Amino acid sequence: MDAPPRRVRQALSEVASQRAFFGVSALLFAASAAATIVWCASTPAMGGMPMPGQTWSGAGAAFLGMWVVMMAAMMLPSLVPMLSRYRQAVGVTGEKRLGALTALVGAGYLFAWAVYGAGAYALGTGVKTLELRLPGVASIVPMAAGVVLLLAGSLQLTGWKVRQVARCWEALACADSARVNARGAWHQGLRLGAHCSLCCSAYMILLLLSGMMNLGVMALVAAAITIERVSPAPRRVARAAGVVIILTGAVLLTSPG
Repeated sequence: MDAPPRRVRQALSEVASQRAFFGVSALLFAASAAATIVWCASTPAMGGMPMPGQTWSGAGAAFLGMWVVMMAAMMLPSLVPMLSRYRQAVGVTGEKRLGALTALVGAGYLFAWAVYGAGAYALGTGVKTLELRLPGVASIVPMAAGVVLLLAGSLQLTGWKVRQVARCWEALACADSARVNARGAWHQGLRLGAHCSLCCSAYMILLLLSGMMNLGVMALVAAAITIERVSPAPRRVARAAGVVIILTGAVLLTSPG
C-alpha cells in the first residue's frame, strides 16, 4: 500500500498535535486546581502575612508561588482557546516548533501575572502593616474596600472593558512570520498577560478583598472570566459581573462595624 499523501500525513500530524496540546492543558489545569484546593484547605487565613518563624521574604515567595499556581488554575480555561488560535496562526507560517513556542507564550503570560501578584502582595502587606501600627486604620478598611469595589464594578459597565476583552482575542490571532521565534513568543505572552491582568482587575480586586483563599469566589471569578472571553455577547457578561461587584461593595459600605 502506498504511503498516505503528504497532505493527509500533515493533517493527521496537526490533529495529533492539537490533541496533545489540549491533553497537556487539561493535565496542567487539573494539577494547578488540585494544588490550589490543598493550599486553601491548609492555609485558610494566610493573608500574605508571615507565619511564626517566617520572614517577610519567605512569606512573599510563598505567596507568589501560590498566586502563580492559582492563576494557572483560574485563567487556563480562558487562555487555552487563545493559545489554540496562536497555534493556528503560527502553523500557517510553516513553523514546526508549535509546542515550544506555545509553552513560551504561556510562561510569559504567567510571568506577567506573577508581577501583578507581587504588586498586590506589596500593597496588601502595606495595608496590613498600617492596620497593626495604627489602630484607627483598621476601622476604615472595610469602607475603603467597599468604595474600591464600587469603582471596580463600575469599570465593568464601560465600553473600555468590552474593548479590552476584544483585544485579548486579537493579541494572539495573528502571527508575524518575522517574530515567530522564542523571543517573539515570550514577548507575546508578556503582552497578553499584562493586558489580561489589566482587563481582569475588577475580578482580581474582588478576589483579593475576599481573602484570596475563598474557593467559592475563585470558582465564580474563573467562570466569569472564561464566559466573558468565549461569549458572543461579552458586554452582557461584563455588565452582569459588574453589577454583582457593585452590590458586594454596597454591602460592605452598609454593613455595621
